[in-house]
Amino acid sequence: MNFKENLHSLRKQKKVSQEVLAEYLGVSQRLISHYEKGKCEPSLAYLCKIAGYFGVTLDTLVGYGLEEQK
Repeated sequence: MNFKENLHSLRKQKKVSQEVLAEYLGVSQRLISHYEKGKCEPSLAYLCKIAGYFGVTLDTLVGYGLEEQK
């Protein structure tokens, strides 16, 4: 999986709405939607905040190394 899929999956697993995540990050709900649709990607600072919010590593969030492990 890649970032957009991982973000959506984590949000659904934790039962967090786009609005709640957006409020935590200080961005609009529309921006979270754009992240999940792959229309844009967050900066490193926001990636770190998102990973921290969900309690995952950056590697897990962006899907780095997951393909090699299979």
